[in-house]
Amino acid sequence: MSQTIDSPEREKKMTTQPVPETGNAIAEFLQETTALTKRLFVQLQRRPSTLIAGIIQPLMWLILFGALFQNAPKGLFGESLNYLQFLGAGVIVFTAFAGALNAGLPVMFDREFGFLNRFLVAPLSTRFSIVVASAVYIVVLSFLQTGIILTAGALMGAGLPGGLGLAAIAVIIFLLVLGVTGLSLGLAFALPGHVELIAVIFVTNLPLLFASTALAPLSFMPKWLQVVATLNPLSYAIEPIRYLYLHPDWNLGSVVMHAPWGDVSFGGALLVLAAFATVLLASIQPLLRRTFA
Repeated sequence: MSQTIDSPEREKKMTTQPVPETGNAIAEFLQETTALTKRLFVQLQRRPSTLIAGIIQPLMWLILFGALFQNAPKGLFGESLNYLQFLGAGVIVFTAFAGALNAGLPVMFDREFGFLNRFLVAPLSTRFSIVVASAVYIVVLSFLQTGIILTAGALMGAGLPGGLGLAAIAVIIFLLVLGVTGLSLGLAFALPGHVELIAVIFVTNLPLLFASTALAPLSFMPKWLQVVATLNPLSYAIEPIRYLYLHPDWNLGSVVMHAPWGDVSFGGALLVLAAFATVLLASIQPLLRRTFA
């Protein structure tokens, strides 16, 4: 009888077994993401040359291009009082874009040196924390670079948007960086090595820069280039930021770009950037799942 009837102590143990909680999974995910993000910042602290170069290069753009067009007639670049006001938006966006495009390099080097395999066999709650950590790292760096460029531009006479305008710039940079970071991470898992990834970065940078409104307004461009520039997602980040420099009384319905096919409002540009980020992040999901499996 003693073998078939459970004791009260055993029944109590069976009824008090811990049940997995969603909160624990979220806490583990945040802990893993924080640790992996901290690892990237430790690498940056040990090798700060990337951050230093990412700050010096846009400052040189502001100084050299600002001096080059210092004597340009007023009104040549639209409503801008000087070329720095016009150029500042392009420098901010292109710096954030270039940094996000390099987001896949640390992952690629982890692949080649075997560290990524260690992460994939580690008891992580979800391997997507590897991707999220890279995105957080790039977003923080982009915000830091944007703050420095805004401050430098203000000191050089380009002015500074108001508080709400600065918040709008943060949203624009976040959406752009999120989409491009997703693209770069997808390339890091799809391409065979860092040489191919660096080649894609070099081939992509300059054409997207010159095929946007970063350096010249749409009215300066031939018709075919105007069409290309309005298909470039960088233009939808540049023009709203440029509008913020010139119009403190902006709103979501303000027209920021006169495209060949119609006017683009501030809210419309944000929707394009949000769609751009969503499509890129969704497109890399199957690749990440196959890689992590």
